[in-house]
Amino acid sequence: MTQSRQFQSIGIIGGGAFGTALGCAAVRAGREVLLWARDSDIVAAINGDHENPHYLPGIALPDALRATDDIAMAAACDALILAVPAQFLRQVAGQLPAAARAGTPVVICAKGIENSTLNLMNEVVAAILPDAPLAALSGPSFAAEVARGLPTAVTLAAAQAHLGMALVQALGTATFRPYLTDDMIGVEVCGAMKNVIAIACGIAEGGGYGDSARAALMTRGLAEITRLAIAMGGQPQTMLGLAGVGDLALTCNSRQSRNFTLGYRLGQGEKLAAIFAGSRSVFEGAHTVHAAAQLAAREQVEMPICAAVSAILDGQEGVEAAIAELLSRPFVREEE
Repeated sequence: MTQSRQFQSIGIIGGGAFGTALGCAAVRAGREVLLWARDSDIVAAINGDHENPHYLPGIALPDALRATDDIAMAAACDALILAVPAQFLRQVAGQLPAAARAGTPVVICAKGIENSTLNLMNEVVAAILPDAPLAALSGPSFAAEVARGLPTAVTLAAAQAHLGMALVQALGTATFRPYLTDDMIGVEVCGAMKNVIAIACGIAEGGGYGDSARAALMTRGLAEITRLAIAMGGQPQTMLGLAGVGDLALTCNSRQSRNFTLGYRLGQGEKLAAIFAGSRSVFEGAHTVHAAAQLAAREQVEMPICAAVSAILDGQEGVEAAIAELLSRPFVREEE
């Protein structure tokens, strides 16, 4: 059996925008794809109308993409992709049947830090599925563009090189290009923290602080991400790749980014509760930032931008006060 055919069937766990988009990509790669969604309306729409109207309205999905509300059916596939929000990952992984726990490869797409434990996503899944070979997929990829088949490059991290290459061959196409690494920690820290920095950049944009301020926040934000990732065992070069600067650049510069949009609306003076109440989407950075601040304290890493976003979202400081505090910090060497 060749590597490209090793994972012929792919189970997508999660019927949101990114799970659906990855289902489209896997179908284009020639895989048999079964997507699990909790919402029966989404299942019916994908199977009947070839559309996910809740999360990807107006985008035609491949006829071959099938959906189910039976998680056991999706879990019976050769490999699984977990595409659920970070704070629900433990709960959903725990619903997978015993067959999926006995060695089925699992690709983690959730970007965040578990609030209750401060665990990265691979640590969460490893605790629930100790026998499952794990990989993580991250990088600059808006779901709507992946679903449409527009050119996208991502990072796929796997400790086992043969597993990583087999997954790359199974999922990769001319327009969906996974690049392989073994740095699971670095990839997951980047994926979680870029959402926090995107909120900061959105706040700067919404508050009218200018493009130069946004560029400064991105660059100094990357420094914070790098410090945390290295402290936790990540590799410095990962921060300069697709999962690091690539995803950061995309997320911090587009209103397609939910986290950037959240920050923009906060910068415009809207209240956090009102923004949450009016959205079906999950703002991962808002759930990650407080855990990230605790991780920074645990690892003795200085992360002032993360701390400022945490204070704003927690209601401890207003936008203007938090930015003024950042601007009043002592001058230091750039590498510090």
